[in-house]
Parts: sequence; C-alpha cells; structure tokens
Amino acid sequence: MSGPPNIPAFAPQGPQLIYVALADHIAARIAAGELRAGARLPAERDLAAEYGVAYMTVRRAAELLRERGLILTVHGKGTFVAPQPAGEQGE
Repeated sequence: MSGPPNIPAFAPQGPQLIYVALADHIAARIAAGELRAGARLPAERDLAAEYGVAYMTVRRAAELLRERGLILTVHGKGTFVAPQPAGEQGE
C-alpha cells in the first residue's frame, strides 16, 4: 500500500476501540496533508470497504471526527475535511 511514510498502517490493537483507531488514522491522514481541507471524503460504505470494517464503525468514527472539528458533513452533498485554524496549518 502506498502513501506518506509518516502515516502508520491501520492496525487496531489491544483494547483500543476500532472506531477510535479508524478516527485516529483518518486524523493522521489529514494532519499529514494526504486529505486536504475541503477535500471530499469517500462515502461511508466505501471507507468501510477500504478499511475492512463495518459500516457502523465508519459512522461512529465520522461522528468522532466531527466532534474533533476535523470533518464537516453537508446533508445531500457529502463529508469534507474541515478547514484548519490558521495556527494549526503548516509553518
């Protein structure tokens, strides 16, 4: 699998909840710039297939990412990477 080398592979371990691990992995992709502000995320069912997890796991991860302010969902349009505050963008 190709991608930026600073993003570890998605491999939840131990007692960590899978949806939290998934949210952390997507957050790492956003932080690394692989997913840029304004980029549309794949549909939840597509993400479930990509990561090999249940659809509801992706939904819970998306909910967590929304709570963290990392993604925005626009009804009827999709889910997008939220703009980063000016202080958190690359220096």
